[in-house]
Amino acid sequence: MQKIPDGLLPILEYLLEQRGLDFSGCRPAMLERRISLRLSATLCRDYAEYLVFIKNSSEEADKLLSAITINVSRFFRDPLTFELLAGRILPAIIQEKIRDQDRSLRIWSAGCATGEEPYSVAILINELLEKDQLAMNLHIFATDIDERILADATRATYSRDSIGNVQTRLIDKYFSPAGENFSIVPSIKNQVSFSSYDMLDKKHRVPPASIFGGFDLVLCRNLLIYFNSDYQEIIFAKLHNALAAKGYLVLGDTEAPSIAYQKHFSRLLNFSPIYRKI
Repeated sequence: MQKIPDGLLPILEYLLEQRGLDFSGCRPAMLERRISLRLSATLCRDYAEYLVFIKNSSEEADKLLSAITINVSRFFRDPLTFELLAGRILPAIIQEKIRDQDRSLRIWSAGCATGEEPYSVAILINELLEKDQLAMNLHIFATDIDERILADATRATYSRDSIGNVQTRLIDKYFSPAGENFSIVPSIKNQVSFSSYDMLDKKHRVPPASIFGGFDLVLCRNLLIYFNSDYQEIIFAKLHNALAAKGYLVLGDTEAPSIAYQKHFSRLLNFSPIYRKI
């Protein structure tokens, strides 16, 4: 396991003490690269000087958190995954719910960034329900560690680049013009609840805003790649606990259940990182 450079440790300890965020399990190369970018941007000569800088600037501390947790996001990112969700996974979940006379559908988007992922899922589900003339109580919980980008997610206004993968028909139906940008319509916006949550939180096994787990679908894409194997075990314990029996888990293309949890998930297709809880 790679060792975090000594110069970075005081900075990570400060973030843990002041913000309650533990980045010690992140990959050292990623931490060094992203913190070094902020060091250069502030013209600090070394990590010690940068630590003094962030202690005197809450704004820079926020920028550092954003740099560490940065996540590229856009609507329907990784089209194949969303095609499988629309064509196989979500219809299967809905059919099972109807068979069991359960009209509640619970979904968690972990590491949601600026909200494109949970809103994309909401659009898919609304399309499916409308097509089959069904009614369900949809609850989508979206969490991220960065409260600043959660504020952007709550505003739900996006650039043209962000909606580049969205069909024109869906843009006309689920977005409204906002100057040069596009805003999610209230009917979709109101179906997603955003809250701050640290996946390494030791006090809560599921996001407190969701009250309990029982999720039919959890999306945790391109988050695990930032953590070492020990921390991945902690996160998989949360994901497994949060899922309902036979719930579905969607990971990033390069991610897979940790060794300890491989026996608790079955991969549905060998070309897609979609798993089902056993």
